[in-house]
Amino acid sequence: MIENLKVVKATYELYINGEGGKEELMEKATEEAPLVWCHGEGMMLPAFEAAMNGKEVGDTFDFVLKAEDAYGEYIPEGLQELPKKMFFNGDGEFDSERVYVGAIVPMTTVDGQVVKAQVCEITDETVTIDLNHPYAGEDLHFIGKILEIRDVTEGELKAIRTPHHCGKCHGHCGQDSCESCEKDCNNCK
Repeated sequence: MIENLKVVKATYELYINGEGGKEELMEKATEEAPLVWCHGEGMMLPAFEAAMNGKEVGDTFDFVLKAEDAYGEYIPEGLQELPKKMFFNGDGEFDSERVYVGAIVPMTTVDGQVVKAQVCEITDETVTIDLNHPYAGEDLHFIGKILEIRDVTEGELKAIRTPHHCGKCHGHCGQDSCESCEKDCNNCK
């Protein structure tokens, strides 16, 4: 049964309302590449976990999370125009390999938190980013099936609960590899 500290594998399809009110498939996890999470550890939306509580292997699900219970409403202030020089690489040139329209880039807030932003527009002087989640303002319709439920291992729990992982340990520090991790966390070494 799904409860806290259980690792869950599930298939799912995620739909949002598209044009004309018709649902549009946005994400899909299959039996070959399932969604996997440790229940109760903040890996999933709280309302998603609440809908999964008590389910058993083989159970199906079909529910809608309202925007306010998912990624919140779209906030226009999340769209920000920043100086292009903020996206220069170590050579003093614009990092066009990493920063392009549609790219998701890590940004650091004034309090040091790493957040992901989507690049919306690039001009000669500025880069416009959107700090809203791509599904902000959207109701999320999930349909799927529970494939497996098991106890979490001590190693998995330590990896989940240890802050500042490098990219090999869930990417909590926003880096893609140990070599690029500036926090020197040593969690994957």
